[in-house]
Order: sequence, then C-alpha cells, then structure tokens
Amino acid sequence: MMIHLFWLGIAGAALALGFAFTQSRKVLKFSEGNEVMIKIASAIRTGAKAYMKRQYSAVVKFFAIVFVILCALAFVPVFFGEKGLVNQYAPFAFITGGFFTGLSGYIGMKVATNANARTANAAGESLNKGLRVSFSSGTVMGFIVVGFGLLDITAWLLLLHYVFGATDVEIGQSMVKFGLGVASMAMFARVGGGIFTKAADVGADLVGKIEVGIPEDDPRNPAVIADNVGDNVGDVAGMGADLYEAYAHAIIATFALGVGIYSYGGMLLPILISVAGIVASLIGTFFVRTKEKADQKSLLRSLHMGTFLAAGIAAAAALPLTFLVARMSDDSYMQDNEWGIFGSIIVGIISGLLIGFFTEYYTSDTNKPTKELAASSETGTATVMIGGLSLGMKATVGPIITVAGAALISFFIAGGHASLEMMDEAFQAGLYGIGIASVGLVATLGINLATDAFGPVADNAGGIAEMAHLPEEVRVRTDALDSLGNTTAATGKGFSIGATGFSALALLVSYVTLAENALEESLDLSVTNPPVLVGLFIGCITAFFFAALTISAVHKAAQCVVIEVRRQFREIAGLMEGTAEPDYATCVDICTRSALRRMVAPSLLAFVVPITTGILLGAAGVVGMLAGIVVTGFALAIFMMTSGGAWDNAKKYIEAGNHGGKGSENHKAAVIGDTVGDPFKDTAGPSFNILITLSSAVSLVFVGVTTAFSLM
Repeated sequence: MMIHLFWLGIAGAALALGFAFTQSRKVLKFSEGNEVMIKIASAIRTGAKAYMKRQYSAVVKFFAIVFVILCALAFVPVFFGEKGLVNQYAPFAFITGGFFTGLSGYIGMKVATNANARTANAAGESLNKGLRVSFSSGTVMGFIVVGFGLLDITAWLLLLHYVFGATDVEIGQSMVKFGLGVASMAMFARVGGGIFTKAADVGADLVGKIEVGIPEDDPRNPAVIADNVGDNVGDVAGMGADLYEAYAHAIIATFALGVGIYSYGGMLLPILISVAGIVASLIGTFFVRTKEKADQKSLLRSLHMGTFLAAGIAAAAALPLTFLVARMSDDSYMQDNEWGIFGSIIVGIISGLLIGFFTEYYTSDTNKPTKELAASSETGTATVMIGGLSLGMKATVGPIITVAGAALISFFIAGGHASLEMMDEAFQAGLYGIGIASVGLVATLGINLATDAFGPVADNAGGIAEMAHLPEEVRVRTDALDSLGNTTAATGKGFSIGATGFSALALLVSYVTLAENALEESLDLSVTNPPVLVGLFIGCITAFFFAALTISAVHKAAQCVVIEVRRQFREIAGLMEGTAEPDYATCVDICTRSALRRMVAPSLLAFVVPITTGILLGAAGVVGMLAGIVVTGFALAIFMMTSGGAWDNAKKYIEAGNHGGKGSENHKAAVIGDTVGDPFKDTAGPSFNILITLSSAVSLVFVGVTTAFSLM
C-alpha cells in the first residue's frame, strides 16, 4: 500500500512543471518594447544560446566517457564471476541526472532571455509590473528545478521497485549513488557559467567605468552584451543547475539514512514533504507584489511575504504528513519518534530562514554592514577592500552556527536517546533527523529559487533600458529590482550551501556504511589515525586549490576581455563618440572560449582527489578528505559570497546618490571592490557546495574501486 503513495511524487512533479509552463506563457504575453529593445534582447539570446550549445557539446563528450567507464566497472567483472565494482544502475542514473540538470538550466536561461526586455518595458509602466514580469520568469526556473528533480528521483525509485524488483534497502543504498550525474552537470554549468559572466563583467567594468568613465551598460562598451549574456548562462542556468543538485542530494541522502531504520516510510516522508513544499511555494508566489516608489525594505518585504508564507504552509503540512507516514508504516519505533521527526523538519525550515536572514543582513544596502562598507570608500580603495574582507569573515559565524546547531538539535530530537558512541537504532534515527531537516530546508526551493532567479533578469532589464536610452525613471526602477536581486541572490546561495551542509553529513555517513560493508570491517575514524588526519589536510587544500583555479580562470579570461575592449576603443573610429558600432560578438566569443577551456581543471579536481585519496589512504583517508572539504568549503563559500554581495551593493548604494554618487572617487573605489568581489560571489563561492557534493558522490560511486585497489 505504501509504495503506491510514491506516485504522489510524480503528481507533485507534474504540478510544478505545469505551473512553470503557465508562468512561461504568461511572461511571453508581455511586449518586448520598441525595435531597439527587441534587437538588444535578440543579441543577448543569440549569445546565450551559442554558449550553451558549445558548453553542452563539450559536456556530452565528458558524460559519454564517464558512462563507458561506469558500465565497464559495473558489468565487466560480472563476466568473470565477480561482483561489479560500481552499482549496476549507476551508469544510467548518471545520464538521467545530468540530462535533467542540464535541461533545467537551459529552460531557465531561455525564459530569462525572453523576459529581460519585457521586464524593462513593464518597468516603464510601474515598479510592480516590472517585479511581476521578472519574478514570473524566476518562478519558471524555480519550479522547473523542483519539478524535474522530484520527477527523476521518484521515477527511479518506482522503476527499481516495479521493474527490477529491488528491496527497500537496495533502493536506498543504490539511489544515494545517483547524484553523480546531477553534481557533474551542476559543476560544469556553475563553474563554466561563472567564469563567462564574471570575465565579461570585470572586463566591462574595468575599462568602461574606470578607464573611460562611461556608465554601466553603456552601448558603446564592447563587452556589454557579453556581460548581459553572462547573467543568463551563469546566474540563471548555472545557478539553476546548482540548486537542482542541492535539492536532489537532500532527498536521496535522506533515503539512505531512513531506509535502514524506517523502511519505505523513511523514503516516503521526504517525497511527501517535497510535494507539500511545491504546493506551498506555488501559493506563496501569488503574494509577491509591491507598490510604486517602494524602497528596498518594502521590496524585500514583498518577497518575504511569499517565502515566509510558503515556509509556514510547508511547516503546517509537515505535521499531518509525518503522522500519516508513521501510522501507515506500522513501525513502532517511527511512531514513538513522530514528534521528533516533525521537529527536525521544522528545525530545517527555520534554519533556512535564519541563513537567509544572516546573509541578507550582511549584503543588503538597507542594513548597517553594507552602508559602513560604502562609507569606507571615503578613504579610498584599500579601505573598501579591507572592510569587505572583514565583513565576509564575520558573516560566516551565523550560518555555520545555524547549520551546526540545527544538525545537533535535529539529531537529538529525532533520535530520542541517541548515543554518539553506538550505532544503534536511536543513533540511526538521529541521523535520519538530520537528513529530513535538510529536506525541510529545501522543501520550498520553488519560491526561494524564484526570488533568486529574477535578479539576473532585472539586471539584464537595466542594461537594455540603458542601451535603448529609455527614460531615467525606467532605469531607476530596474536598478531597484537589480539591487534587490543582489541581496536575494546572496540569500539563495547561502540557502544552497546550508542545504549542502546538512546533506554532506548524510552522504558522509552513507560512505562509511558502504565502505565498511565492502571491507567487512569497521573503520578507525579517530583524528589520531594518520590516514584520517592526512585526509583532513587534503580536503582543506583541495577547497583552497579549487578556489584558486576558479578565480584564476576569471582573472585570465577577464584580462583577455580588457585587452579586447581597450583595442576597440583605440582602433574603432567614432566608438567613444557613439557614431560607430562596437564589435560585441568578439567579446562574447572570448568569454565563451575562456569559460569552456578553464572550467575543466576545477571540475576534474572533484573526481581526481577522492579516487586518488581512496587508493593511497584507504576509506578512512577518504572520510577525512570529505570532512576537510565540507568544513573548509562551507566557510569559504559563505565568506566569498557575502563579501562579494556586500561590495556589489555598496557600489549600488553609492550609485543611488550617496557618498558622491556616480563618477566620484568614492564610486571608483567601490567599483574596484565590486570587481574583486565578482569572482568571489558568482564563480568560486557558489561552486563550493557542488565541490562538496560531487566529491561525496564520486566517493560513493567508486567506493568499490578504491576499497579493492587501496594501498592502505
């Protein structure tokens, strides 16, 4: 009977995808504006499609190679009477996970590039209408992600049960390995898109704003179209793939933790909570609206109305769903822990709101930290840089304490009398509490991602308004939405890394279980065990080296853009006077080639390090390595994303007329801060959560290989 309820996951996915479809149709009904606006929007669409086509062509080759390797490891040993070194379903789940992740990003990008000019045109009528168009396009991204994510997971679960006859334990232990394709696609999308968008952004700002003193998004700047293209391939497609990965891993990690103690009930509950989150998010979207001439606090309040309402509905739905599953499971232990499981879900939901609060506090230009950072521009660029670095470091405290505290609370309340020293039922129940808390955190991802994804659309709309020479009031409205988007984007990235913090622990526990089963012995995971300690150091330096590779990629690509933009200003007669057209296509091509070439090294790092560590140091070394990546990567992610967001909004606060306004020395100092912060907040920072989960997924999938050939 209980297995039939998993079809509700398919129904929830259909609801999400249907709503996304209706929202996309709604967006397309709005006018793109005049001929100039249509021409600019078309150029952005063309550039984004060209980049995505080339990126996906490269990724398909990678997926084909890995698929062949996985098939060989899964099936070749069987011909010799041996057990496969990789789960037999993993190669095919690798393909479906990557496909749906990439498809989510592509659809989100396509809708966003069709919404930018429409948002600019709508902003010409009112701020609320501009918000509605841009937010509607964001809901497409949000609900596409949760719809495809839930569809892929539920379909595989039903397939394993009905077609292959797998038991509940086999399903849980198999599906925890299914995140490899999702995380791989997310890594390429986020890192490649992040390199593209920030190379264009940095190149455009350094020459345009600093050297020749023209406004942001001035049509005379050769890199301006590449900058707008980057918003879509990095901040929409890349971000969508990123959060798809966080959503999927939260659910499948909870499967693995729950099936051992609660059987199908442990897997059904996260599916039902996710469906409830979709319904709650859908309702919340109808409450996002604002009044004309609203300030940043009012705009944030309008978004909070939708997200808080969705969180409240999801929390209310969690109680009856928890009790329903517990009663249907006939598991006395689950029935005894009903309130603890429900409490863990609430802890997850609250922790998501708290992470959003802390991130918003440090990045919004309506709050003290960002205003103080803007004021530091009075004494030059150096103090802006020092202030931003300090702000980012301070900002790590709240989210880390929140995730750590929430993990402990959910562990103890779900486990009842859980012992930290014994792997008994209470301990397993406590771990399940952590997993289900992560599901609670991502349950309302549909609306949370929508509040994030509308930002790049508003940013594009502002650029189109500038290039099409629309009235000043239009640019004021799009700037207000863009500034709001910067804050919500930072919140969304914090939300993502928070979810990863929960699921990373679940994946780590799953790895230990699988490794001990493969070795048929317990692992010594004490810090004094040399492989564990060395593994911790390897994980730490992996996180720093990953950051170095991604930031260096932006650095080198941006240099190429700067040289090209300078060349065009120098060689194209009449460009500065506005009587000649810049060569936009060359800058787009430079960013595309640089992004595709330089996304490979950081992406492969997450494959090479876990496998090499497992062979050299054994399973205990892998546990230490994963722990090092989780702790170091989590802190670096919060630090970089918050610093970058604060620098960006400090610049916008000055551009609003404070501390000398646009063109002042203060503004130039803030632009430098924003430029340094760009690869922090949009390339390296948000990629850490994928590094964490991809490293975990690689370790899980190849556990049979590393334990079989380990030198330790």
